[in-house]
Amino acid sequence: MLTLIAFLGALGILIVFHEFGHYLAARLCGVKVLRFSLGFGKVLFLKQFTPGGTEWVVAAFPLGGYVKMLGEQDDNVRPEDLPFAFNRQSVARRIFIVAAGPIANFVLAILIYWSLFMHGMPGQRPLLDTPPPATAAARAGIAHWDEIEEIGNEPVQTWDDVNWLLAKKVVDGGEVELSVRNTNNQIVVKNLHLAGVSGDDLDKDFLNKLGFRPAKAVPARLGEILANSPAEHAGLKMGDLILAVDGAAVSDWNTFSAAVRAKPDKSILLDVLRQGNTRSIAVVPKSQQVQGQTTGRIGVAPDVLVKVQYPIGQALLRGTMKCWDTSVFTLKMLGQMVTGNVSWRNLSGPLTIAQVAGETAQIGWLPYLLFIALVSVSLGVLNLLPVPILDGGHLMYYMIEAIKGRPVSMQVMEIGQRVGIAMLMMLMSVALYNDIVRQLGH
Repeated sequence: MLTLIAFLGALGILIVFHEFGHYLAARLCGVKVLRFSLGFGKVLFLKQFTPGGTEWVVAAFPLGGYVKMLGEQDDNVRPEDLPFAFNRQSVARRIFIVAAGPIANFVLAILIYWSLFMHGMPGQRPLLDTPPPATAAARAGIAHWDEIEEIGNEPVQTWDDVNWLLAKKVVDGGEVELSVRNTNNQIVVKNLHLAGVSGDDLDKDFLNKLGFRPAKAVPARLGEILANSPAEHAGLKMGDLILAVDGAAVSDWNTFSAAVRAKPDKSILLDVLRQGNTRSIAVVPKSQQVQGQTTGRIGVAPDVLVKVQYPIGQALLRGTMKCWDTSVFTLKMLGQMVTGNVSWRNLSGPLTIAQVAGETAQIGWLPYLLFIALVSVSLGVLNLLPVPILDGGHLMYYMIEAIKGRPVSMQVMEIGQRVGIAMLMMLMSVALYNDIVRQLGH
């Protein structure tokens, strides 16, 4: 049920934004809009706020929608209404009206990214585990607890950044430079060769194939310090690295945590590395009951989580860049599919989209909004492709009209429509086949 609600909710938002782009542009150009429909087929709901105004419709089949504008070919068009017909508008206005739908999808994605960057998106720091032998990461010299700082001169803050940036580099092929911070706090540049993976691996765990895995045990470096906690009262600070507890060396966070839990209400001496200097700090863990046992806690968390957040102006710029970046990546993937360098198995249909919608909604509203933004960008890009029947196909006709000075013939448009329908049916069939194969686990 959650999957169905999340899928229909996302679909509704995407369709309404897309079609409202067409509607708003048409009204700005003085074109009369006869119907705004969410869905196709049998009308379930119809509302007309003014006599002769736009019909607002919800239809039975939700996979799409449309805006019907007054056209010269419509029956019973009064002569005084002809100036408000779509096909009576200039080529520039028609281009604007048709392009406004995909543009609205890009605007939606930018608004979502902008809001999330202002709110702050939590993520896991890209601390690496020891890579398996013979993987690309092992050959590049990646070591335990290396932290990725940059990929191809692009900054990295979270594992999501690693996944996204390496996915782009896999599509491009070749090799990429990684800047990593080692355990000695030194920045080292390493060359990662991507020959072992391809675009076909992107719908799988391609990071694991490359040898990139999050560190299972993390350094005993302090992240969040809880207010009024023993750690705060003792003077511990974010970024402190715990070297030893009561003289016993600390190898990782698990060792440190176990030492603290073992000393409830007893003073312990921590050897701490702070900004290159070592100091000793005494702290008394507060006792608490956990599953019938008394354990100690000092109110700290490991430094493995980050919050990516920007001020309003920078967040808008980041959101716009993210939308552009995703659009370019989508086009590259489509181009690689056409040339055969990337398998069509990467194409997803409604079943996979519904499944991901449900999964992200179950995790939380932040992943769900990111999912909507990603699909919105994909929808905008796909609709701009020069395929007859899509917005991009109409734009292609209007561009030809602008160059030649006369409209494309009806015969050419009818042939193009048949070709466009055939192409869309083929794409939908491939996507649905891929969905079924994924569901069957093959």
